[in-house]
Amino acid sequence: MFAEIPHNVVLLAVGAFLLGWILASISARMSGVTSARRRDPRDDRIRSLEAEHRIAQSSCEDLRTKLETRDKELEDAKGEIEKRDKVIAHQQETAEKLRTDLRDSVKKTRELRTELSERATENTRAEVRQRELETELSVAQASTDLIATGVLDYSLNDDDDDGEDTLTGSQPLPKTAT
Repeated sequence: MFAEIPHNVVLLAVGAFLLGWILASISARMSGVTSARRRDPRDDRIRSLEAEHRIAQSSCEDLRTKLETRDKELEDAKGEIEKRDKVIAHQQETAEKLRTDLRDSVKKTRELRTELSERATENTRAEVRQRELETELSVAQASTDLIATGVLDYSLNDDDDDGEDTLTGSQPLPKTAT
């Protein structure tokens, strides 16, 4: 087919194509400069949104890191609180045992004091009885000594119906405490 078309026409078509291409390039460059001056505001908005998105992502990552750190601190704090709760519970149990022991000790002390006061009372009574008995014994001893020395003379009278003893001697019979 090219063989039938004259050679000049082919050159003319190639030249026209090149000339159109060159004019289109020049026109595109000139319109590109003017279009750069007249940018679409939506493109600017898109670029600003993309920049804000990148900033938000970086701040989100920072917040996630901080959150993970706080979560770890929270877990550590919970662990310490549990340990302290166990220590407090143990101390409360110990305090309760000590209170119980103290109550028991106070109760035993009161019982021992009561028993001691009862024994002291019994001891005092026994001492009083012992003194009375010693007094009676000394009186009886003195009486026996007087009878043995002949200072006192007891004789029984057959005339007495009551069966009372009569005293014949120089001194009266001492009375004994009963």
